[in-house]
Amino acid sequence: QVQLVESGGGLVQAGGSLRLSCEASGNIISINVMGWYRQAPGKERELVAIITRDGSTNYADSVKGRFTISRNNVKKVYLRMNSLKPEDTAVYYCNAILTDTRNYWGQGTQVTVSS
Repeated sequence: QVQLVESGGGLVQAGGSLRLSCEASGNIISINVMGWYRQAPGKERELVAIITRDGSTNYADSVKGRFTISRNNVKKVYLRMNSLKPEDTAVYYCNAILTDTRNYWGQGTQVTVSS
């Protein structure tokens, strides 16, 4: 089992920045990939960015050049969000995938970008 706790969401004006944090606990030695997803009202949950255990990253086209995912150890992952837009408004979820492919989610943190 892995537990994920997000923090850092909030309200920001368009063009501003936020940093989300996610800390994992439990069976962290088995975590392979960590990432961030988001879900806006009335929309499906979508990938924002992921980072593998060896540091490889992948981003949604909509956030490339504005968001940066980083991981300072096996259990903490961050999402630096710059040049935020109103369309970035969503609940952001931390995700962890273990080496045996089991999948875990955090409870989510709200990000609201005002125009």
